[in-house]
Amino acid sequence: MFDELHTHLDLYCERTGPEFWSEPVNALTNLAFVLAGLWGVYEVRRRGTGAFAEALAWWAVAIGIGSFLFHTFANRLTMWADILPIAGFTLAYTWLNLRRFVGMAWPRALAVFIGFYITAAIITLMVPDWLREATNGSTGYLPPFLALIFFGMVVIRAGNPAGWYNIVAALMFCASVTFRAIDPVVCEAMPLGTHFLWHTINGLMLGVLLAATARYGAPRR
Repeated sequence: MFDELHTHLDLYCERTGPEFWSEPVNALTNLAFVLAGLWGVYEVRRRGTGAFAEALAWWAVAIGIGSFLFHTFANRLTMWADILPIAGFTLAYTWLNLRRFVGMAWPRALAVFIGFYITAAIITLMVPDWLREATNGSTGYLPPFLALIFFGMVVIRAGNPAGWYNIVAALMFCASVTFRAIDPVVCEAMPLGTHFLWHTINGLMLGVLLAATARYGAPRR
């Protein structure tokens, strides 16, 4: 089992071999996440938005570090370093929407949180295999995309402009996931691939979400 975790993975156009620096552009564009996170830390501290908001900003930095590890070492172990910070940020940002942007009480927020992600998981599992393969596995990102749309509308309905940041982020996510999906398709014509644009646009997207966090994510009194 331990050996399986270190099995080399070759998933992207740019990768030329098992060596550490075989995806330099894919690796370096993870700076977009790190810069977004550090900017978020600065904004949260400047506005005094609080510890939870700052933790979200540092989480964005962790996304960049985890993805960098995956695009350099590229094995099943570092794949989890890529996946888990993204999943954690998605869940934490959803909770921020419910508690800070909308102001839901704990019991109701928890019920909505659980109900939404159960539904999102069922929808994701219902995606046919041909679509999953055609999108380079990008349908696995349906839950965070649906969360941006759904909770964006919930927050807007509650009268908080932070919801519009979610909607803008969802539109940016549509663009980034397109570049992730076509990466294996363009290999022959474009050996560099397009996965680096997934990183770049998503880094900007996190900047949008952290802007909403810094401006509207302070604890409610």
